[in-house]
Amino acid sequence: MALYLIGDIQGCNGAFNRLLSKIDFSPSRDTLYVLGDMVNRGEDSAGVLQTLMQFGDSAKCVLGNHDLHLLAVANGIRPAHPSDTLQAILGKASTSAVLDWLRHQKLAISLTHKTQHNKHRWLLVHAGVLPQWSADQTMALAGEVETALQTDDYVSFLRQMYGNTPNQWRDDLQGADRLRVIVNALTRLRFCDENGVMEFAAKEGVGAAPTGFTPWFDVPNRVTAREDVSIAFGHWSTLGLFARPSLQAPSVLGLDTGCVWGGELTCYELGAGVLHAVTSSAIQYKA
Repeated sequence: MALYLIGDIQGCNGAFNRLLSKIDFSPSRDTLYVLGDMVNRGEDSAGVLQTLMQFGDSAKCVLGNHDLHLLAVANGIRPAHPSDTLQAILGKASTSAVLDWLRHQKLAISLTHKTQHNKHRWLLVHAGVLPQWSADQTMALAGEVETALQTDDYVSFLRQMYGNTPNQWRDDLQGADRLRVIVNALTRLRFCDENGVMEFAAKEGVGAAPTGFTPWFDVPNRVTAREDVSIAFGHWSTLGLFARPSLQAPSVLGLDTGCVWGGELTCYELGAGVLHAVTSSAIQYKA
């Protein structure tokens, strides 16, 4: 039985199927953990979701910002962007079932990987984790958003989900502000300061950190680092493949290798410490 962590698919169904073939993925034997942004900008988002749904419990997914965008567009809360490639999903008879499946996915996954000699905890998110959050707190806060998404009145949550403020976590936050900070951290975070103040404008690599900010995983005294919890994430294509301190035993693992931009679609075989990747057949998306 193999466990695979896969970066942003973003609707690149051709590359996704070639990667599954390359690793000889079997849903009866293996488990795939998808790090968010399953849809949008690639050529066949509907095909990606159909495959993941067919895998059942063998595909465990966290939601990314593009996945939440699909839910918002489908419910008339956000207009479709000219670069969106979501119409094939929205125009299908199965749209309701697909959206229902999507909103029942996770915002974070905690995974304890056991080997012959030890066990190690992983935290899987789309974007990042604020420095003051422990792994357990991250899971609890993600659960609050998951609950909001899974209620009959989830559209009310989606209406209040967007915005850049508050830009910092406080334990006393309530209501829409509280959920918005959680969503922004887990699905949009790249840079923050030592107090967890988030910066959303910068989208380039580590060297492009705005003054006073650092990549979220480099903030001193990050609680999850002190807990020795490894974190795998996607979202940051300009960062590319990122493994620290090593690919064999990473404490931080970034797996968005920009397939939709003409890069690669990459998965990491947990335990083996091995990468598997396929190149995009063509640039799927241009800004």
